[in-house]
Formats: sequence, C-alpha cells, structure tokens
Amino acid sequence: MKKFYSILLGLLLTASILKAQEKSPYMIYNAKGKKVSYKKMLKTLEKADIILFGEEHNSAIAHWLQYEVCKDLGKSRELILGAEMFEADNQESLDDFLSGQIDQKGLDTLARLWNNYKTDYAPLVNFAKDNNLPFIATNVPRKFASKVYKEGGFEALESLSEHEKSWIAPLPVAFDANLPGYQNMLRMMGDHGSVDMVKAQAIKDATMAYFISKNYQQGKLFIHYNGAYHSNNYEGILWYLKNDDSSRVYRTISTVTQQDVYELKEEHKQLADFIICVDEDMTKTY
Repeated sequence: MKKFYSILLGLLLTASILKAQEKSPYMIYNAKGKKVSYKKMLKTLEKADIILFGEEHNSAIAHWLQYEVCKDLGKSRELILGAEMFEADNQESLDDFLSGQIDQKGLDTLARLWNNYKTDYAPLVNFAKDNNLPFIATNVPRKFASKVYKEGGFEALESLSEHEKSWIAPLPVAFDANLPGYQNMLRMMGDHGSVDMVKAQAIKDATMAYFISKNYQQGKLFIHYNGAYHSNNYEGILWYLKNDDSSRVYRTISTVTQQDVYELKEEHKQLADFIICVDEDMTKTY
C-alpha cells in the first residue's frame, strides 16, 4: 500500500510539472469566465444569424482565429462577410476586386485600406473572393464621423447630398447617451470628452448595424469584423441591430490581453458571448 501511494504521488507530481510546462498563447472563455474549447464555441456560432467578431486591431491571434472561424463555419453555413475596416463609399471598389474586375493593386489605389490590410484583412477578403462570397463595407466614411464630432452632432449630416447619405445610417439616428459604453468613453476622455464625440462613435455603430441588416439574408450567416469596443458588453453595433430586429440570433466575440491567460479577469467577464484571452507577450501585427 505504501508503494502504491508513492507511485500515486509520483504521478501527481509529474502531472503537476507537465501542467506547469504547458504554454498557450490564448484561451477561449464564455461570458461567465469558464474555459471553452474552440469546437464548442464553433458549435454555438454555427447556430447564429449574425456574429460580431470584436478584435484588438493588432492581435495576430484574433486575426488568425477570424480566418479559422470563417473557414470552419463556411463548411456548414452559407456566409456573408463584412467589416468595419471598409467604409461604405468603398463598396464599389471592393465589389470590383471580388469580381475580378480589378486586381489587388487596383484595390490599393481605389479604396482606403488600413495600414495592416495586407497582413490582417486581406486573407478574409481573399477568402470571400475565392468562395464567391459577398464582403460588405459597413463603416461610415471617416470624414462624416469627423463632421459629427466637429460640426455639431448628427444634425451636421443633414447637409450631405442624397448620394452621400446613402453611405450612412438613415437620419435621424437613434441615440442613447446613457449606454455604459458611451458613458465610459466620456470618463476616459475627461475634459476632452463631449456628447458630440460620443455621437461620432454612435454614427459608426449605427452605420455598421444598418449595412449589416441591409445585407443580411435569411438562412445565411453574416460574420462582421470590428474593433471589440464596437460590440463589447452587448452594446454599440448590437444595440442598433437589436433595435432593428430583436428576433435574430446574435453572437458576439471579444478579444482581450492578459499577462496570465489561464484565468479570465473579472473585468473581462460578460464582455461578449465568447472572450479570446491573448497572452500579452504574443506577437502583434503592428
């Protein structure tokens, strides 16, 4: 019996050492902070109508998982893709690239691509092209968001031409300044914050939600890529989507960074249906 306990103790010590030696650059958690497998997350996402995949823009892990989730969900669902990283007035150029009428150089010339496009977003756009999928430019043109901030709120958009208004959410835009996310923005900005600054964020959220809803097709799965702040805490884009149609099945993903990925911090719980917790030492794309 003594020998048995010695062997058991040895096995436990070995298991403990092996566990301590395990290294992972990320873990996936549910909203309550419980670890979940990629497979389980995928099974839940597969049943959605619309997924908001919130990223940290320079997270290599988030961009890799965006591609993997897209590829794996595409095996069982017909997809529509869309992204904050494309502004609505660039839709024509994006469509021309997807249809093969222009090449990558042409897209670089005609569209306002983010500096990290080639490493982080081109794989998703190329996936759409290779699989004949729509890719929707959902964001408001930056200059219009700036107009809201600098020229007096949503009313400043009334002076736009009808053609220009086709690139934004229909006016008047619903707005709740008391949403926690918007209130947090004001606190973070301190003396530099203003309601119009928050409205500039809201016009982005509203416009992205508008183009997601406009291009959603029943029975298909729309995956949207955006900065996590635009959908964290089930607010932002999701608030506008639910205002438009609360009957759809929405799922959200957020990305956070921690020193220790093996236990989700309390502050990161409830950010989304799934939280990708990335090791802070993991390579950044910029």
